[in-house]
Amino acid sequence: MRLSRQGLLTLLLNHVVELRFRRRILKEGFNSQRRMLCTNDKMLLTSQQGKRILNYTPPTNKLPYNPAQKNLIPVWDIFMQNYRMVSCESVDVVAVIKSTPSDDFWKYFQEKILPMGALAKAEFMNN
Repeated sequence: MRLSRQGLLTLLLNHVVELRFRRRILKEGFNSQRRMLCTNDKMLLTSQQGKRILNYTPPTNKLPYNPAQKNLIPVWDIFMQNYRMVSCESVDVVAVIKSTPSDDFWKYFQEKILPMGALAKAEFMNN
């Protein structure tokens, strides 16, 4: 499902979202598509579990450019445990997990993400 930039920004505020998008910079040996599990839910990220399990740290520097002018959205990538930019030009919403209240997400995390090894996570991101 495609959303506008504003629609995706709004969705990310209280959901964890599985996105599929085209890589802006192609890497040899990787698909042109990338999948990501991400959020901008500050309640989830700044919670005790968010800091401990998702290794969330708030940004320390201001971006040297305006992401909106480049049609980008900064998001917290749950697998990479860092901020990433998502281009709104080629993004599809694959799945949505409610993160407020956070119990829904942590149940999903324990059942689906926690059992995944490094190879399974890499396959998820590269498909």
